[in-house]
Amino acid sequence: MVLPIVAYGSPILKKEAEEIDESYEGLNQLIEDMFETMYEASGVGLAAPQIDKSVRLFIVDASPFAEVEEGEEPDPMAKGLENFKKVFINPIIEEETGEEWAFAEGCLSIPKIREEVMRKPKIKISYYDQQWKFHEEEYDGYAARIIQHEYDHIEGILFTDHLSPLKRTILKKKLANISKGEVDAPYRMKFPNLSKKR
Repeated sequence: MVLPIVAYGSPILKKEAEEIDESYEGLNQLIEDMFETMYEASGVGLAAPQIDKSVRLFIVDASPFAEVEEGEEPDPMAKGLENFKKVFINPIIEEETGEEWAFAEGCLSIPKIREEVMRKPKIKISYYDQQWKFHEEEYDGYAARIIQHEYDHIEGILFTDHLSPLKRTILKKKLANISKGEVDAPYRMKFPNLSKKR
């Protein structure tokens, strides 16, 4: 089932999410709904707080990064992402290393805005998968960045929090409009401050 995505300004997006255990009710259905919702919105990652669930769970499918247009060279940063589809439950980023690099990030909760965010290129993460198997893995490049972005969501952090105060000031009105539903998103959303005009 495709769920509405919670928009910027919703308190749940600024809250640290709770860990869950194997008895969490409806987990498999929730994960299935999250993938459906993410694909419907053409996203590459989705965290539970974005669909109004304050739990430490996010999903990724980075395969769009590996798609190559005819005549284009494959992006070396996208190597190995063709089948990069994963579920992360109760993840912990143990380590972030390397020299920070910039990339224009967007977010399904903040439609129509993309800004350069600095992040470290390599991470080590521990997490449980959908079958409750424990993993400890290392990622770099786009895979690491997508994971870092989604991990921020379960920590109550948005990509806009990484921007300079000046950049945030410039975006203030646009962000306020998103929270009021004054944005043309190509997918279902839930707005915290829906304006009466709509």
